[in-house]
Amino acid sequence: MTALLIIIAAIALLFIGYVFYGSWLAKQWGIDPKKETPAKTMTDGVDYVPAKPAVLMGHHFSSIAGAGPINGPIQAAVFGWVPVFLWCVIGGIFFGGLQDFGSLFASIRHGGKSVGEIIKDSMGKTAKKLFIIFALLVLILVIASFVNVVAATFFTPADANQFGFVLHPTGNQTTAMISFLFIILAVIYGVLTNRCGVKTLPATIFGIVAIIGIVILGLNVGLAMNRTTWIILIGLYIAVASLIPVWIMLQPRDYLSSFLLYAMMLIALVGIVFAAFAGGSRGVQFGLPAFTGWKTAIGNMFPALFITVACGACSGFHSLIASGTSSKQLDNEKNAKAIGYGSMLIESALGVISLISIGIIVGSMKDQTFITKNDAGLMAFKGSPAAAFGEGIAFLFGDKSTHAFLTIKALLTLAVSVFALTSLDSATRLSRFMFSELFLTDDEATWKDAKNPVRKAIANPIVGTAFMVIIGCVLGGLSLSQIWGLFGSANQLLAGIALMAVAAWLGQVGKNNKMFFIPTVFMLCATLTQLVLTIIAKVKIFAGIAKASGPMWGHWFQFFFAASMAVLAVILVIEGVKTFSKQTAKQSK
Repeated sequence: MTALLIIIAAIALLFIGYVFYGSWLAKQWGIDPKKETPAKTMTDGVDYVPAKPAVLMGHHFSSIAGAGPINGPIQAAVFGWVPVFLWCVIGGIFFGGLQDFGSLFASIRHGGKSVGEIIKDSMGKTAKKLFIIFALLVLILVIASFVNVVAATFFTPADANQFGFVLHPTGNQTTAMISFLFIILAVIYGVLTNRCGVKTLPATIFGIVAIIGIVILGLNVGLAMNRTTWIILIGLYIAVASLIPVWIMLQPRDYLSSFLLYAMMLIALVGIVFAAFAGGSRGVQFGLPAFTGWKTAIGNMFPALFITVACGACSGFHSLIASGTSSKQLDNEKNAKAIGYGSMLIESALGVISLISIGIIVGSMKDQTFITKNDAGLMAFKGSPAAAFGEGIAFLFGDKSTHAFLTIKALLTLAVSVFALTSLDSATRLSRFMFSELFLTDDEATWKDAKNPVRKAIANPIVGTAFMVIIGCVLGGLSLSQIWGLFGSANQLLAGIALMAVAAWLGQVGKNNKMFFIPTVFMLCATLTQLVLTIIAKVKIFAGIAKASGPMWGHWFQFFFAASMAVLAVILVIEGVKTFSKQTAKQSK
């Protein structure tokens, strides 16, 4: 019953936030349904393509979700369920939703350009360049992290010497096969709706039926390859997917994959309700403590909780999606609230469901694989969050040996993999945009307009895509835990900067931006604190005061990356403070 009460409370609070706070934000900023969006005024058939609200909702939601709202809340559950629940709900309404909605709206009013362009208008050209460099560093970590996640869900050690189709597949081989078929299905759907004139409803029915078909096929025929091969194929896929028109792959893939996410959440909700009223007879319990202490194996609650939960409450990556792909496809400003703000709140609900899944494992399955105590007696998480999510929700429908448990676990693992792939698609496309922006002047709209032949060559989309994909896949292929340690801090620091950027622009155009001040300061303080703690920890290792775990060069990599991001962020914050000071002085006159 505890799990049911938690999810009911979360849904109710998030719904109230959407209706009242989201509507208030739209009114304060002046959302105008009559104003044409960049998708219509700048249509090019490649990146600027108007999308129906349901299709764009699917793209945006699938892209921002990824594996974040599952990984983060589950890992942060070592603090207890109350802190994670409160941050998912409060953070989603007043921090994450604000950032996503604000970034989408600001980008629409800037021709669908990135947050960097927004920063240029309010904080100057230098700040824009610094932000783009910062964002590219974050995107490298995003690509590396999600390449690692996807490869892990496709490969098992038993596949090391295999290549091709296999009968009676394992869970990972099933996931790989279905994901491969899903890509083909997305292309077919895109051609049907954009070139054959098939309406959205019949095409959607076809897509859902086809998804069921490929899932059944994947449960019986799998795909097996070694890990290196998978990483190379994933790299080639995201490179191609980021270069082709959005209607071929991005829009249809993300739209169809959103149904998997909706189904995953529906399955979880049904399981929670079923367990609350009928599961007691077989011992289904929510056993996660309300609060375990201010300090755990991942650090002190501040800043660790707010960094670890990430996408379940607030994520800087969302601002890049909102201003990088979604703003180029929004057909009407009236849909910005549902897509920008609503998607974040649904993701917060998914974060709470993830929290419940680990609570089921602790309370019902008595599984110490995931949450245990370390040598210092502190609560610690180990293992795969995706596996914990799949097992926790699947257990609501049957014990580990039942067919229901195994099938639902496989489907949930598939969903996590699909969303990691959608985030990879979007992250690579975003990196292509921003890499080109870095080498263009103000009067050069695209790489083709570049007057300098060297800059023109570097700004070519193929060059930027290849650069980002190669670096991301190499880092992801190394399976270094150091990458994950940096990703959370970098991602949340980006959120603080994005909040600051939108606030600065709103202040410049004379709109209310006061709702951004507390979230901006809080996110910047939390993330900069975490980066400083990381730098200090590495210095202790280099000085021999602390013991190193893993390869030493990994610690050096983490040190230099953290230091670089901290320096860039501090410079941007100083520029932001100057901008706000000028705006305040101007208003006081």
